[in-house]
Amino acid sequence: MGRRITPPSENNEVWLPRAPARRGCHHKKLASASGDCILLSVIYFDHNATAPVIREARDAWLDATETVTGNPSSPHRIGERANAALREAREKLAAFLGCHPTDIIWTSGATEANNTVMHHFARTLDAKAEVWVSAIEHPCVHESAKHYFGKRAKFIPVTHDGVIDLDWLTAELADTRPGLVGVMAANNETGVIQPWREILAICRQYKVPFFSDAVQWLGKMPAKELGECDFLSGAAHKFGGPRGIGFLKAPGKSHVTPLLVGGKQEQGRRAGTENVATIISMLAALEVREKQIVRGEHVLRGVWRENFERQLLHKLPGATVVGAKSPRLWNTVSALMPEGVQLRWLSRLDKAGFAVSTGSACTTGKEEPSHVLAAMGFKAAEAHRVLRFSSGWETSEADWDALADSLAKVHAELHHARA
Repeated sequence: MGRRITPPSENNEVWLPRAPARRGCHHKKLASASGDCILLSVIYFDHNATAPVIREARDAWLDATETVTGNPSSPHRIGERANAALREAREKLAAFLGCHPTDIIWTSGATEANNTVMHHFARTLDAKAEVWVSAIEHPCVHESAKHYFGKRAKFIPVTHDGVIDLDWLTAELADTRPGLVGVMAANNETGVIQPWREILAICRQYKVPFFSDAVQWLGKMPAKELGECDFLSGAAHKFGGPRGIGFLKAPGKSHVTPLLVGGKQEQGRRAGTENVATIISMLAALEVREKQIVRGEHVLRGVWRENFERQLLHKLPGATVVGAKSPRLWNTVSALMPEGVQLRWLSRLDKAGFAVSTGSACTTGKEEPSHVLAAMGFKAAEAHRVLRFSSGWETSEADWDALADSLAKVHAELHHARA
């Protein structure tokens, strides 16, 4: 991974970066006791929180900032040029998703898009109508549902393997018609893929609108057919695009009650001047990822993840892979460590040069255990021992192997400390 040097202070050890540095390897600048800057090599395993901006997206953004300078709503030629670029981006995204361009609403990210969905249905449904969302949704869906609907928000249970209970959903829909059903395409903490196509078919059967948060799916799995969902959200920064840009797919011919008002942008469904450069950058990143998916590059990466899991279970007796029996994203491993609380693992792994997480970045700082793991039936004490490893397209097989070795070392250290 790199060679260790002895800086002026004996207790101030650092790691020099591997040479040459790879795209999947991040660097931190540290100041040594002498004041010199030393690079620290870090292998990044937190792509489900955010992914580094890829070169194609950065180049597209830089080009757009120089060539598309107008406001898309302005009536002059410079404004029309910006509007044309926006229109082209809308058409590209619609083609990827398999929907109509008028279905696309640009937002600042998935959190805004998801809140817009709840806001819309809170304003348009009958006062007694319920909304049903899965018990494992991202906090921005979970909390917005409770915020807008209170006790009228019902949470769809999942199995111990983290998959929506389709039998429960079918039985409940036979008796009750909620105003909306919301189930994510893939879970951000466990990587468990949800049967969203089957749920969409069930909702169509009972004439109930279906909403899916596809943040973790996009850029990892094929986007085609996602556009069949009545409402769909996505965010660029999960697949190599810039932060602060996302979208909501909503029926183009229907009214959407805007969350943000004060302008007629986005067909009157979302006020605010569109950030054309970041939108173009997002589509550049998605185009790269879709090509990689078409070439099947994710299949081999899934094999690397499976190999890592076998090493994990072998080198750490007592460890468990969460959701192991369910179809999961090729990049995500949620693992219950055999001992030691999360923060001890995180701290030691960070010092060893690995950036990993405990789960959703949006719940960092909360003391209560993950609501996702609780919904799957894990006890609080178990949930506090779970780590999430999420790779990216640039992560190598050697990175997974190095992580497995480092986990074994940390486990030995923690076990020795308890002895």
